[in-house]
Amino acid sequence: MTLSEVAAIVFLSGHYLIMIMLGVLAAHRLSLTYRQWRTKAMAGPEWRFATLPRVTVQLPVFNERHVIARLIDAAAALDYPRDLLEIQILDDSTDETTALAAARADHHRARGVCIDHITRPDRSGFKAGALAYGLERASGEFLMILDADFVPAPDFLRALIDPLADPDVAMVQARWGYLNRDSNLITRAQAVLLDAHFAIEQSRRAALGLFFSFNGTAGIWRKQAIRDAGGWRADTLTEDLDLSYRAQLAGWRFVYRGDVVCSSELPADMNAFKTQQHRWTKGSIEVMLRIVPAVWRAKLPLRIKVEATFHLTSNLSYLFILLECLILFGPGVTFRETYHLDALLWVDAPLFALATLSHLSFFLFGQRALHLGTRGRLREIAFLIPMLIGLALNNGRAVIEALLGIRSGFVRTPKQGGFGKAVAFRANAAYRTARSRLGAWTEAGLGLAYAGISIWLIQQQYWLSTPFAVLFAISFLGIGIGTMHARQPRLRRLVLA
Repeated sequence: MTLSEVAAIVFLSGHYLIMIMLGVLAAHRLSLTYRQWRTKAMAGPEWRFATLPRVTVQLPVFNERHVIARLIDAAAALDYPRDLLEIQILDDSTDETTALAAARADHHRARGVCIDHITRPDRSGFKAGALAYGLERASGEFLMILDADFVPAPDFLRALIDPLADPDVAMVQARWGYLNRDSNLITRAQAVLLDAHFAIEQSRRAALGLFFSFNGTAGIWRKQAIRDAGGWRADTLTEDLDLSYRAQLAGWRFVYRGDVVCSSELPADMNAFKTQQHRWTKGSIEVMLRIVPAVWRAKLPLRIKVEATFHLTSNLSYLFILLECLILFGPGVTFRETYHLDALLWVDAPLFALATLSHLSFFLFGQRALHLGTRGRLREIAFLIPMLIGLALNNGRAVIEALLGIRSGFVRTPKQGGFGKAVAFRANAAYRTARSRLGAWTEAGLGLAYAGISIWLIQQQYWLSTPFAVLFAISFLGIGIGTMHARQPRLRRLVLA
């Protein structure tokens, strides 16, 4: 056997191993979608408070000058007895956010609202550190957490609190709505993605008694459950996911309320979206490394262990996609054509179809479950699939960093706060991360490389491989140009808003 033949076996074996792993993850997503389709909507809470409990609303913020007033005003407007409501502004800001927050706190305090503007000596632990600091000073038995870009309706707290009347319930999570859903194609696509997450993943896991996670905001925790689980920890970037699993492993139960919605703001450009996705992906893998062994050591039903493993390992798919991009073109194509292995592409086709079908059904049934219609969302779904492929470099890097134990700070997601596009670009300039520029050029370079490979495949008449190369070219070019577009206003004329 020649060295070339050995290399061909290695490359193609790696390719099919990756495709099988992606196929398994896709099959799991299809199973969740099928369960959502075949089961009825969850009923409302069985428990109700005879007497409303004291609640502390925690607002962890860091440099949120564009949305801080809106957040504090919404918290102060909650329809809840004043003597049972405490608001904590957990302010780690280093800009004028602190002065703005202090002014709004004074305004509402003068009107009888119990509101405390808390600043720490340092920003240790980031959001987790701020929440832990506030926990020790909170007077409420329950803690409602709201990120800076969330705007609850006045009746939100009353609508969400009742499941916690059950003493076994640690946390109740609401569904997210979107203030800027229709701002542009990026926000519309994100809304479809998150709709499916809440309507299918969160809903089915909750209904089936499986582990699911607090989403970091728009939820209420029982203070005692946080303490029983070991408190907030800052050694991952997704402190919400980490605490969620520790609490459920300690025997606490979670409730999902898809009928209660809290409005929020979506990242409005590709740069902000990638920043958020990198943090979420890296944090989830950090939690995976710690929690999956604990899940399998715990005395739990096998179905809970299996589902938790799928949940915590799902973001490995970005690393698989990135490796597949590097393997399949050109070594994979070259070996396939050199040794006349065209028949293997008929193995690729079903695996690729499975992955595509899982995403299409996931997004479509997510819209169906929320009665938002499906026909009008096809454009967003057609954009979402290549966008998720194009995120492979950004999120694949996050996976690698987590697996290698490379730590990074908590990078906030820039928010518009209702500004127009031009004003928002200038306003958020100070909050952008420097590393996005290199990533954008790398993504665009990969897109151009796959465009060149596509032309070569067409010239060689390798028709079965061509669609895959074209898809990769579109995906990486779209993400790269979208990021440049977010950073450089002159490129706006080249990209559809």
